[in-house]
Amino acid sequence: MCGIVGYIGNRQAAPILLEGLSRLEYRGYDSAGLAVRSGSGEVELVKAKGRLKVLAEKTNGGQTLRGECGIGHTRWATHGEPSETNAHPHATEDRGVVGVHNGIIENYKELKEVLQHTGYRFYSQTDTEVALKLVDYYLKKYKGGPIDAIAHTMMRIRGSYALALMFRDYPGEIFVARKDSPLIVGAGGDETFIASDVPAILKYTRTVYYVGNMEIGRLSAGQVHFYNIDQDEIAKEPAEIDWDAEAAEKGGFEHFMMKEIHEQPRAVQDTLGAIIKDDRIDAGWMGLTEEEIRELRQIYMVACGSAYHVGVAAQYVIEDLAGIPVRVELASEFRYRTLLLDTDTLVIVISQSGETADSLAALREAKEHGARTLGIVNVVGSSIAREADHVFYTLAGPEIAVATTKAYSTQLIAAYALALEMARVRGRMEEDRYLASVAELRTLPDKMARVLEDKERIQWFAAKFASAKDIFFIGRGIDYAVSMEGSLKMKEISYVHSEAYAAGELKHGTISLVEDGTLVVGVLTQPALYEKTVSNMLETKTRGAYLMGLTSYGNYNVEDTADFTVYVPRTDPHFATSLAIIPLQLMAYYVSVARGLDVDKPRNLAKSVTVE
Repeated sequence: MCGIVGYIGNRQAAPILLEGLSRLEYRGYDSAGLAVRSGSGEVELVKAKGRLKVLAEKTNGGQTLRGECGIGHTRWATHGEPSETNAHPHATEDRGVVGVHNGIIENYKELKEVLQHTGYRFYSQTDTEVALKLVDYYLKKYKGGPIDAIAHTMMRIRGSYALALMFRDYPGEIFVARKDSPLIVGAGGDETFIASDVPAILKYTRTVYYVGNMEIGRLSAGQVHFYNIDQDEIAKEPAEIDWDAEAAEKGGFEHFMMKEIHEQPRAVQDTLGAIIKDDRIDAGWMGLTEEEIRELRQIYMVACGSAYHVGVAAQYVIEDLAGIPVRVELASEFRYRTLLLDTDTLVIVISQSGETADSLAALREAKEHGARTLGIVNVVGSSIAREADHVFYTLAGPEIAVATTKAYSTQLIAAYALALEMARVRGRMEEDRYLASVAELRTLPDKMARVLEDKERIQWFAAKFASAKDIFFIGRGIDYAVSMEGSLKMKEISYVHSEAYAAGELKHGTISLVEDGTLVVGVLTQPALYEKTVSNMLETKTRGAYLMGLTSYGNYNVEDTADFTVYVPRTDPHFATSLAIIPLQLMAYYVSVARGLDVDKPRNLAKSVTVE
């Protein structure tokens, strides 16, 4: 996610802010900015698109911005393309309020309309500017000061946020507020620091206060006060940080991949929060009109790697729920075939970065053939996002590890949402079932978090197979899609040869590779296919295979077949991929760690493949 820093003290603020932002570059960003004030003077604002070095060059390393109080920000675009205009910090027209923000304001459009009716004008496309001007609105309406204005704002906005604000009439002070997005305050002598993550301030202090959910902070040089949403002051004890800088960047996890595995519930929750309004899928977020959905005759899902596996899962879900024929295509093969596309075809291109070369080429080929196009991407303003007719933004935030985890999970959410909305619009799903399905989607983050609680058992099991030569993943239907992604995770970070097979295909040749001790992972989350997959697992067991079963709670008889069983919570079988994939991600991770490999940067692989 984005990065926030702040400083109040007796030194020049800008160089310290730039140093702090550089410590947060691992979080990913597309623009950066600083706001600095000296004494009672006006705030100076400097923003730059691109890397942090551009901002450093514009400010001569911060030397051209004079002042001892300031805030800084690195932005990962969510609302509005990457640009200087959309970059933080944002300000009111008179610069009476200046601020930075991490998170997503879900009801920003509604609030923006209200503020426009009261005379506010907006220069950016961001939700942040809306939050800032809402604070200004309450400041002027009730005249109760910053804490009162911030508290009123927190009661109106929905979503997640970490805010750092400076007010013209309160020089030498910074006010902070938080809901769900992380924010810490550091204290050291006559200086006070703000950061969205520990590494930004470790160079200056290891004494920190963690801003609690729905809390407000009032900060000055060496002084820290906290308040609850009722504006009552609350006592807070500082904590001492004993992490090194690298560990702090990873939030205490040994590797970014494990950190990102644990961030999946939150990433899914953020994406769901953006697309579900009043217990319904917000079609505006998808970019498709109901008329366009009704006219569809076929869908192509086009992607590479893990995104392709999302397409495989989506094929089963969309065809079953919406009744639209779906073809899943590897982007690297798509444009080298004879394409049977027309205006009633929707080509969905899935890419985390939005820059995958083969996927971008496939998108362009589809447009040339007259098909409608939809991009499912995680980066605002990326090439696929700009060129597709419609775009569905996932809110995974930046991924550092090469092996995708949370981007994959948010892409699945996009596929589910598309399937449900298409089913509703085309009359394939009655209202009660539609609402129940949307409600079930909202339970996925909590259920994903419950799966993570079983990681110690998976670690123990993975250690037993760290020296495995071959691993086979099998399943039917959606479970086959899960197996494909599980197998890819295993091979790409542990370098263990693994393959995924539709369980019924084993007897057509592959079973000859099974010998004593070969690990076979059977995925069994689909009730209608459960017994058939168990039979296939037994076929391998009689030939010496060691069986791991991955199933939903309630299917206890799998323990009669498998040597080791992992359970995930029950959900609608159409959504089971979101839960079943997590144990397989964990298993691949732990096998890689046991083999002493570089989990985050596996050999020969890049995070974004931008060449063919």
